[in-house]
Amino acid sequence: MISLTVALAFAGGLVLAAVLAHGIWQARKAGPLKPLRAPPPEPQEPVFDDPSGLPEEAVPVVVAEGGAPGADAPRQDPLFAPRRPSVRVDALIDAIATVVPESPVSGDNVLTHLPSTRRAGSKPFLIEGLNAETGEWEPPAPGQRYGEFQAGVQLANRTGPLNEIEYSEFVQKVQSFADGLGATADFPDMLDVVARARELDAYAGQCDAQLAVILHAPSAAWSVGYVQQHAARHGFVPGLVAGRMVMPSPEEGAPPVLTLGFDAQAALSDDPGQAILRNVTLSFDVPQTPASAEPFAAWQASAQALAAAMDAMVVDDNGQPLGLAAFDSIGAELGRLYETLEARDLGAGSMAARRLFS
Repeated sequence: MISLTVALAFAGGLVLAAVLAHGIWQARKAGPLKPLRAPPPEPQEPVFDDPSGLPEEAVPVVVAEGGAPGADAPRQDPLFAPRRPSVRVDALIDAIATVVPESPVSGDNVLTHLPSTRRAGSKPFLIEGLNAETGEWEPPAPGQRYGEFQAGVQLANRTGPLNEIEYSEFVQKVQSFADGLGATADFPDMLDVVARARELDAYAGQCDAQLAVILHAPSAAWSVGYVQQHAARHGFVPGLVAGRMVMPSPEEGAPPVLTLGFDAQAALSDDPGQAILRNVTLSFDVPQTPASAEPFAAWQASAQALAAAMDAMVVDDNGQPLGLAAFDSIGAELGRLYETLEARDLGAGSMAARRLFS
């Protein structure tokens, strides 16, 4: 009798342990997956030069600090990173006015009369001077002398084409600049400018593309830290805004090659370790990224690698799985888009393209 009681008690203990273990396993399955250990401090997304039309010296640039972005990412030596070309007036995407003083004026005098803001509504504009010594167009600088100026207002960007009100504001600001220098300003006809702006905007609308796939958690959800840890291992660094990680470009001051986005509220929650994520979006901006950076290959490889690491499905915005055949089809369409942009001297990643598609 005693041995039977002991046996029953022992069996009951085993059942209770099994129930507890099953409950713990279910809780782990229902809760977000967490990183195996706290990730080390990572470099932050650099502050990229603003392609809005302001001279580069007016835009602060912060260089990211820290080590390599991920364990598998190649190290970049900032001393040898390609430098981004400066923003210049471009007849391809700008309407250009000329300002001619009676005689060359000093750069110091010019700087005191420049408009306080170089924007007309939602469109940026540039003012360049023709250096009397070098014969080169450049942003006005102290200690130099300039015999002529050109001001270019951007015809279109992602907010739409330049309109009559914006063009009038541009004319007013440039005329005030000319009056301050005692110079004569000559502007292109408003109707012609607005017509050009609409035509360019229509073309840009046909060529604008941002490719994106969704990494979906079909079973256990992810924590923010879990996603960040895996993304960092594949070369991503924290972005400037919550819910964003980026794969930086090797080109100084350029937009990122890839962007990984997720719910900003989850990233800002009091306990990000408990915030649940089931979807993250991996994307790249086609006109902003040069083909030479191979963004499509990086996009496809990152999607597959992150999906394997996080046990995720790669799906489109309708939740349909994407396989190799779908990526091949997208790659073919992308090649044709690159050719279309090149045919208009707006190659992806060029300064003109980055300004137009901004």
